[in-house]
Amino acid sequence: MSSTKQYMEFVKPYKWKIVWTILIGIVKFAIPLLMPLILKYVIDDIIDAEDMTQAEKTSQLLWLMGGAFVIFLVLRPPIEYIRQYLAQWVGNKILYDIRDRLFDHIQKLSLKFYSQTKTGEIISRVIHDVEQTKTFVITGLMNIWLDLITILIAIIIMLTMDVWLTIAAIILFPIYGFSVKYFYAKLRSLTRERSQALAEVQGHLHERVQGVPVTRSFALEDYEQGQFDARNENFLKKALNHTNWNAKTFAVMNTVTDLAPLLVIAFAGYQVINGNLSMGTMVAFVGYMERVYSPLRRLVNASTVLTQSIASIDRVFELMNEKYDIVDKENATELQRVNGSIDMENVSFRYEDEEAEVLKNVDLHVKKGETIAFVGMSGGGKSTLISLIPRFYDVTNGAIKVDGVDIRDVKARSLRNNIGMVLQDNLLFSESIAMNIRMGNPDATDEEVVAAAKAANAHGFIKDLSNGYDTLVGERGVKLSGGQKQRVAIARVFLKDPPILIFDEATSALDLESEHTIQEAVEKLASDRTTFIVAHRLATITHADRIVVIENGEIQEAGSHDVLMRKKGSYYNLYQVQNLDNPEYIGT
Repeated sequence: MSSTKQYMEFVKPYKWKIVWTILIGIVKFAIPLLMPLILKYVIDDIIDAEDMTQAEKTSQLLWLMGGAFVIFLVLRPPIEYIRQYLAQWVGNKILYDIRDRLFDHIQKLSLKFYSQTKTGEIISRVIHDVEQTKTFVITGLMNIWLDLITILIAIIIMLTMDVWLTIAAIILFPIYGFSVKYFYAKLRSLTRERSQALAEVQGHLHERVQGVPVTRSFALEDYEQGQFDARNENFLKKALNHTNWNAKTFAVMNTVTDLAPLLVIAFAGYQVINGNLSMGTMVAFVGYMERVYSPLRRLVNASTVLTQSIASIDRVFELMNEKYDIVDKENATELQRVNGSIDMENVSFRYEDEEAEVLKNVDLHVKKGETIAFVGMSGGGKSTLISLIPRFYDVTNGAIKVDGVDIRDVKARSLRNNIGMVLQDNLLFSESIAMNIRMGNPDATDEEVVAAAKAANAHGFIKDLSNGYDTLVGERGVKLSGGQKQRVAIARVFLKDPPILIFDEATSALDLESEHTIQEAVEKLASDRTTFIVAHRLATITHADRIVVIENGEIQEAGSHDVLMRKKGSYYNLYQVQNLDNPEYIGT
């Protein structure tokens, strides 16, 4: 299905309002068509009327103008208001529906999609491109029809006055139609290229604004200016290409619409000179030429903005048609509160079909309430393995089961409702601390929020803030330290109260004091829950029931801290590298 047809699916619920808008618009546009007729009547039937006295002419003129003022002053304004309001209401409602659907859609897209797409580009499509599509509704579905109907009514009126003069007025229409077809075919592709270049500028800008601290710390201002200039210059090039073609389009179209009135004036003047046409009819015809060619010029403008709008529609539905990597089966069941036993059976995984496997034949069976720690060198596959548990990705081969049920047979959202995650870099939203904690349970009471904060060892620092739990944390939690952000993240997991926990290097970037405080909260949270920990600092996982060493996507060894130390294998070597047996180096 083409993007335009898909767009029309959003238009359908409002089709009758669009019809009413057009009908009201016909009345609104038809009223000014009376003006040339009034002018013709005044000239031919009042001013040039030889059988009327001056008083009769004046009386006739006053009655005519009185009626005209009623129509133009009393009737037309409310009609104009209703038409404008209805048109804008429909346009904005359609944009609301599209953005609402898009937001729902982008929440379901895979992490792989976000790893390959800049945030700024997504924002550009949801905000800028969706806004551009409003023109398609107001101009394409309403104004174009009104302008065409206006032209049709004007031509019918002109035909009743003089057929040959009407033919002279519309003789250039075929040239106009050919020009539209020729110029606007290329204009659509140029518009799309310009929109893509603008999205690239916005995507780069969004990323660089977030990275200003890095730019400053490495004194990269001049380098980054050059990087931005390159993208900005690319947009300028695309914009000028578009402008150049657009200018050619307008030059040709306006020439056509300017020549037609000249033909009418020449032919009508000749007819008047030879006594075949009245002066009033000539004046009326010149007036109707404006009524015909003004809408025609608007159609030229409409063609330009519609081309831009359709290019934006293409980009919007390119995003909306992005496939989901994780899709619930048709017969997927709702996963209720689980006990927490997890089985990984011969699990293999690769990110792309043509890439090498990141995980190979992983077999791991975890009992309810067990704490499993994954360790190993960076890039070994630890974080990838735990990202398969909440189905951020699906296994390539094998299966992961929760309480004996394959997680691909249940609804992904119900699975994630049973899992709480604390990552190395937890995202906090730029709202209050209370709101960020409530992400674990939006319906939680204030008392439950405070209790969760206390359990996470966060209540102490929160109550010392200027506005306590109502303190705004800034974008990505910039106003809080790393340790404070982690405690807020743990508090929201306490509030969620899930049976399965995942900690992905939750303390690796913290100082020792913060690490100790958070470690206490983590151990309290992990009590009686099935817990997975990815750790860089081995001192934080010596208490785990089992430590699993993963190297090159495979399990090398597994066991308790004491068992693995006696074995003197991979874990022992990692432990020695960190000098954890020497108190002087603990935490390095």
